[in-house]
Amino acid sequence: MTWQDYQLEDTILKTSEDKTLWQTEKGVVKIRKNTLVLPIRLDGQRKGYVFHGNGELLLDTIVETEEGALGKPVEKEVNKPFLLLGAKEDLLQSLDTAQREDLQKAGYGDEQGFLVEADRICNRILGRGRGCNCKRSNVDRGLVFAFSNETDSPDILVTKGSKLVYKAVGVVFVSSEDKSILKGHGAVVLSHNGKSFLIKR
Repeated sequence: MTWQDYQLEDTILKTSEDKTLWQTEKGVVKIRKNTLVLPIRLDGQRKGYVFHGNGELLLDTIVETEEGALGKPVEKEVNKPFLLLGAKEDLLQSLDTAQREDLQKAGYGDEQGFLVEADRICNRILGRGRGCNCKRSNVDRGLVFAFSNETDSPDILVTKGSKLVYKAVGVVFVSSEDKSILKGHGAVVLSHNGKSFLIKR
């Protein structure tokens, strides 16, 4: 099966407490209590989630060079629907069934409103001929986040252990242990073991 064969569950859930979805020394993704959650199934198992609530995305995308620091940290409030692909078994202990008032607080008249929006987001990112081009095998070992923004292309964060890739409008950042690559802010910089190579555009 491919990601195009995803299925959305019928029951809309919500977080019963603040929850950290991902955290390393390079960044963190958090959601707050009462965030709406709709599981995504593939091969009969939960392999992802659609979220809508309040949260935050923090990333250290600064690269040190001989000419000084390049780039700036990512600090975003996450208050639009977003997608998470990857198993999060620890999340299951922090979920309750969402009530009508929870949906209304998020701007939906009823369950159907959120189900339609969740399906729209999934189809946009996972639908045939679309999306993040992520392999299922990679998602089984890591996480893929797709955050809504003001453009047609979502901000993408891919994480696996100490490795991460972040792609947003005008910025691409790749980090793996002692290596970093940043494309944006008028330059391309590669940093490895304290040494850097900089190309200004």
